[in-house]
Amino acid sequence: MGIEILTDPLRYDFMVRALITALLSGVMLSILGSFTINKNMGFMADAIAHSTLPIIAVGVFFGFSISELGIPAAIVIALFLGFIIKNSNIGEDTSIGIIFSSFFALGFVLISVLEVSINLEDLLFGQILAVSSFDVIVIFILFVTVLAILFVFFKQILFYSFDPIGAQVRDLNVTFLNYLFLIILSLTIVGSLQTVGIVLVLSLLLIPAASAKLVTKTFLSSIKVGAIFGAVSSVSGLYLSYYFNLPSGPTMSLVASSIFILSFTVNKFMQKPKLINE
Repeated sequence: MGIEILTDPLRYDFMVRALITALLSGVMLSILGSFTINKNMGFMADAIAHSTLPIIAVGVFFGFSISELGIPAAIVIALFLGFIIKNSNIGEDTSIGIIFSSFFALGFVLISVLEVSINLEDLLFGQILAVSSFDVIVIFILFVTVLAILFVFFKQILFYSFDPIGAQVRDLNVTFLNYLFLIILSLTIVGSLQTVGIVLVLSLLLIPAASAKLVTKTFLSSIKVGAIFGAVSSVSGLYLSYYFNLPSGPTMSLVASSIFILSFTVNKFMQKPKLINE
């Protein structure tokens, strides 16, 4: 009976494609989530996700799919956000907030004006059951590309994320590293939009990584555990949505939240209480 629970959904091709996409997206988002949390870029990641809307609207108007738009959209957004933040003197959070709200509003206006046929609910909350074979190939290529870039530049990105001033003193090209991280973060977020959507992509990016940070002692171990949490959240959330007829993206997010609550409880339980006289 236990094996049948795992294998029954695999009778359908759309579920196989959805499971592969969920696994790759969950792992990829969670790995980058550790760096995102360390660099306090959660708001930036949310802005990237919402800033895709006008590009998607224009692209669909000209006959492109969201998957085909993913890579160019991610690069354009990353370079634009990086340029504005670097050259603005009004503060990073303020700049991100302006871009976030302006692009999101522009996206809705373009959808209305261009009269493009976009299901806003699927775009906001994801529609992983509708992924095609081409979508799976795209997310696999993104997965390999992102992990390869992280592997090659791991030490530099790690140093820069912990100590940007020290990295600059050591003559590391911090501008390049900043744009490189923004690009791979954008690629990951845009590539995962069909999995969990614009609104919920932040949950799989941050929650598994935050959960791992609570139960690990080193940054490298938090990356590994975060990847496991991300895989469990996405795959088990998809199975739960299949058997209980629930929306896939929100269910994945709730599973990730449950793991965070459990990790938080374990973290508090394992902490040694301080004595009054200490």
